[in-house]
Amino acid sequence: MRRGIPLLVLVFAGCASPPVQEMSDARQAVEAAIHSGAASAAPDKMNSAETELKMAERLLRDHQFNAARHYARNARAKAMDAQAIAQSKADRSRTQP
Repeated sequence: MRRGIPLLVLVFAGCASPPVQEMSDARQAVEAAIHSGAASAAPDKMNSAETELKMAERLLRDHQFNAARHYARNARAKAMDAQAIAQSKADRSRTQP
């Protein structure tokens, strides 16, 4: 029985670490989306991505790492969606006469 306890502690310790990579990925995705024109091409998605990122940052400051990780991942996904919409609109405008 004692062998399982250290493993369990390691599993929970891993989950409680700061979501450094997720936060970095989310920030980069939001910045890339902004630079692609997503704020005007997909304003709802972009606002949602920025809101999720702000929530992730707030949760990170409060050491609520699992929740911060969740919001950071959502922010990244929404920013990437917004960027894809912006890119699609830009591509269509270049191909139209």
